[in-house]
Amino acid sequence: MLLNRAALIAHARDSIAKGSKSFWFASKLFDPATRERAWLLYSWCRACDDMMDGQDHGGALLPVEDPAARLAQLQSLTDRALSGESTGVPAFDALGLVAAECAIPHAFPRDFVTGMAMDAEAFRPTTEADLLRYCYHVAGVVGLMMACVMGVDPADTDTLRRANDLGLAFQLNNIARDVIEDAQGGRCYLPADWLAEVGLLPRHCEQSEAIQTDAAGLLRSARNVAVARNSIATLTRRLATMAAPLEASARIGAARLPFRSRWAVLAAAGIYGDIGREVARLGEAALDQRVSTSAPAKLACVAKAWVQALRSAY
Repeated sequence: MLLNRAALIAHARDSIAKGSKSFWFASKLFDPATRERAWLLYSWCRACDDMMDGQDHGGALLPVEDPAARLAQLQSLTDRALSGESTGVPAFDALGLVAAECAIPHAFPRDFVTGMAMDAEAFRPTTEADLLRYCYHVAGVVGLMMACVMGVDPADTDTLRRANDLGLAFQLNNIARDVIEDAQGGRCYLPADWLAEVGLLPRHCEQSEAIQTDAAGLLRSARNVAVARNSIATLTRRLATMAAPLEASARIGAARLPFRSRWAVLAAAGIYGDIGREVARLGEAALDQRVSTSAPAKLACVAKAWVQALRSAY
């Protein structure tokens, strides 16, 4: 199905409206041209996630048949889109369009595909460094691509680093919020070293099949055990604590953006930062619900971000 630019944007708009209320909300703050390009990029990222996670714009993780074949298809479509070829798949043609319009270095979307490969291979982090490497490939690099969409020069390495920091902060907060949901889908992104520190895994575990298969099951069962619940809550707080300075770093980079982009980034940072802060505040209670931000709270973040954007011009 070959679509023109307007049709690709309409498809991308529908994708973000269905797939992420928070990003859809924040995207409305961009100027029209940046907003459309943000939608195009989101639609490709969402399609990649859905292909590898058996989802339809998010939701419960489902097993997929032959993940290696899916990954190969994803890589092929991405390479074709980046080469300027029409793939006939709207989300991938959206990538080709936005990459060309915003001069996004092709290494960035390929780094994102590496993150999809990590999930296809049932990646589980052993150390904090492993966790951050994963977060870069599935979220930090999205921050880099979004920086290009907002007009940041790919040679501006300091601002790009701060855009990466925001992506890392988003992902750490997501992992903190979704730790039980991920476990129910057979995944665990808490490092084995951390699990060992709180007594949920034997110390000195290596990245092994036991960690690959048992950590998620351990979290599922531990959800209802009082001592283990406290340990899991300790680790979700640790994730939120890690995210906070990364969010602060990103706010410095946001001050260098045009006003409406600055406003949108600060609003998104506030919305996702509040998710992490609420997970930390709730502690064990956050294991029994999916923490989200209400519409009034989002509006409050937008208003607060508007004031911050006015005050924080670089």
